[in-house]
Amino acid sequence: MDFQVVVLAGGYSKNLAPLISNEVPKPLLPVANRPVLSYVLELLEASNLKDLIVVVEGSDAALRVGGWISSAYVDRLHVEVAAVPEDVGTAGALRAVAHHLTANDVLIVSGDLVSDVPPGAVAATHRRNGAAVTALLCNTPVSGPAETGSSGGKDKAKKPARHNIVGLDPTKQFLLHLAAGAEIHKDIRVQKSILQAVGQMEIRADLMDAHMYAFKRSILQEVLDQKDMFHSIRHDVLPYLVRTQLRSQVSTNGGQNGQDVWNGTLSSQNNLVWLSQHREIAPSAFQENVLAPNGSDSAQRTHKCCAYIANKSKYCVRLNSIQAFSDINRDVIGDASHLSGYSFSPQNNIVHPSAELGSKTTVGPHCMLAECSTLGDKCSVKRSVIGRHCRIGSNVKIVNSVVMNHVTVEDGCLIQGSIICSNVQLQERVILKDCQVFFLTYWTGLCCYVRKRAQVGVFSKEVIFVGSGYLLHQLVITSQNTFA
Repeated sequence: MDFQVVVLAGGYSKNLAPLISNEVPKPLLPVANRPVLSYVLELLEASNLKDLIVVVEGSDAALRVGGWISSAYVDRLHVEVAAVPEDVGTAGALRAVAHHLTANDVLIVSGDLVSDVPPGAVAATHRRNGAAVTALLCNTPVSGPAETGSSGGKDKAKKPARHNIVGLDPTKQFLLHLAAGAEIHKDIRVQKSILQAVGQMEIRADLMDAHMYAFKRSILQEVLDQKDMFHSIRHDVLPYLVRTQLRSQVSTNGGQNGQDVWNGTLSSQNNLVWLSQHREIAPSAFQENVLAPNGSDSAQRTHKCCAYIANKSKYCVRLNSIQAFSDINRDVIGDASHLSGYSFSPQNNIVHPSAELGSKTTVGPHCMLAECSTLGDKCSVKRSVIGRHCRIGSNVKIVNSVVMNHVTVEDGCLIQGSIICSNVQLQERVILKDCQVFFLTYWTGLCCYVRKRAQVGVFSKEVIFVGSGYLLHQLVITSQNTFA
């Protein structure tokens, strides 16, 4: 495919703090003991897209990401890593590398996307329709309760989070309306010219913008140059292109800039609603210049905004929250194990040959135990990921959890629905339920145990200690901690 590929890998993310740090920027955050960025790079490699620009926020993060790519993908990919300032947004990141873009079309992919949807399908849809932009839309993933941060055990009710209101033409090829974030709580306003063009519009609230876009480079460049205040592709660039794809005579005559709206409102609470006006106009009219019922030109198509809707059988989730981190780790060693890149044992798990298991210790299905980690006697691991060089004592139970690298867990601990970050040490008989325990290098002072719904701190260049026999529930760490 004659596409240039830009991977927007990010750097620091408030939604993932403090899972990520200066030492572990977002692109290198491990998912099933692999950096999350590797899932996108290998998806692109499988589509024979091997010449990439990877954009990373922050120069230090860019150096770390570049070093990892150089070692992991030597002789496999040609990658140029570009550093951009933090908080420039996805649109700002594209502006920073725009001078490197020369192809007619550009494929833009978020570096936190874990998916098996082939980029070639999005590119083919884009080329077939001659679109200005084509966006990949997937079914909204089902996850565990976001407020708990758990990995979603059997006793947890699961609900799909709704993030977008999407308007599609009857063929489900053209993107006619898009509202995200706070906008979905407002009444929907739809341009009359669009309704006249398509006859019907399908309103969907079950689709997720997967942050994979094919753009016509000239149109993308024009928008970035003219709209220098645009910060986000999802919230600014894409909705702008969707709004302006039909220019009516009202706008050329100094009217309402083409934003003539249907004289009614539609509650965004409705999941699926068909709007219909001028049904005698064929649905294909949107592909050509739009004619009013009397035959006069009412609107001119300036560009097309298209959508590629992935099949429901495809996996498509973004790692953009702590809940998503838990969910993706669970899925990649479970129902979406084909994405892991590992060969599973007959027991449907992954135990590295260098790992050591004690007497009467069981590692159940949908589990991963990385290299050089050890489990003591009578341990039980269920639906969990354990990282490298971990030391797990005897009579320890780990369920629905992620334990990262160089973690020490002493005898008799119970870890359930929790995330234990690298270099953490849990003393004997600690019970963690729905907790996140982190190692933060930027604090000083002795770390302490604090009661339910409070905080645990650490001291610089050491490990976090949780004392013996304590029950911690709903543990969250912030920069406003007070220690007891």
